[in-house]
Amino acid sequence: MGIPRALTWKHLLLPGKLWKSLSRARTLIRQERPDAVLGFGGYASGPVLFAAQNKGIPTLVQEQNAYAGLTNKLLAKRARRICVAYSGMERFFPQEKLLVTGNPVRREIVEGSYDQAAARQLMGLSERPTLLVLGGSLGAKALNEAVLAHLPRLEAAGIQVIWQCGALYEERLRAALAQEAFAHVQLRPFIADMAQAYAAADVIVSRAGALSVSELCVVGKAVVFVPSPNVAEDHQTKNAAALLKAHAARALADAELMERFGDTVLDLFQDEAARQQLGEAIRGLALPKATETIVNEIEQLIDAD
Repeated sequence: MGIPRALTWKHLLLPGKLWKSLSRARTLIRQERPDAVLGFGGYASGPVLFAAQNKGIPTLVQEQNAYAGLTNKLLAKRARRICVAYSGMERFFPQEKLLVTGNPVRREIVEGSYDQAAARQLMGLSERPTLLVLGGSLGAKALNEAVLAHLPRLEAAGIQVIWQCGALYEERLRAALAQEAFAHVQLRPFIADMAQAYAAADVIVSRAGALSVSELCVVGKAVVFVPSPNVAEDHQTKNAAALLKAHAARALADAELMERFGDTVLDLFQDEAARQQLGEAIRGLALPKATETIVNEIEQLIDAD
């Protein structure tokens, strides 16, 4: 359970939960006796890094978003090093502690395990232009509704769709697709092999979570971000804004989807130069060696202690 942002009765439970978490964290640190502790933010990492800092153990904070979370801002004061994924983070953290590393990305995505033709064949797709829609692990209601509404236009334009909809929405969407008999849509609640799906696509529509953004920078294709409005501190909007500022992506708000989804996607499919420009720009922001860089920083902290 995270820290409730709005003032509710749940705040009355917070002191007890916090004391319990800190107690468990102190026990964990005492038992494991780590040489260094790395935290990626969020309420789960807070007590452990706090306990480590109280013991004088070196800590490294990794902020994955363009807008720093509350936990990381609190922990940064005593962290030895702060690794970030975006430039301009000195507005949240001490400049002398900052290092732009990017976010860790899965090896198979960095290595680009598939070419497009092989990926499409393995997924049972044709050679039609391909749209990949990613609604996040739980799916996204507004995005799903917009895709369903605009499928006739996509189908008429000769576009096939890989649609990750989330398990919660799968049954209803399968029933809707069956009624319309769309022949070029792959509906999936979850995609296990993201490297394969990325390789198959020409254009990608995605939420703007930290790791998704980092992966899409490495992939280097035209992306339309649809930031989730239901996240702490609206960090997905800020993640997408950082790429828009670099002319490396396009974006739609949830409230715009029903009106603008079809035009935005079709414009990209009809403009190869725009797709290429966006792909080159987003690839220019990629930091594929983030994992290696962060590990090196941890080793340096241990050696210096």
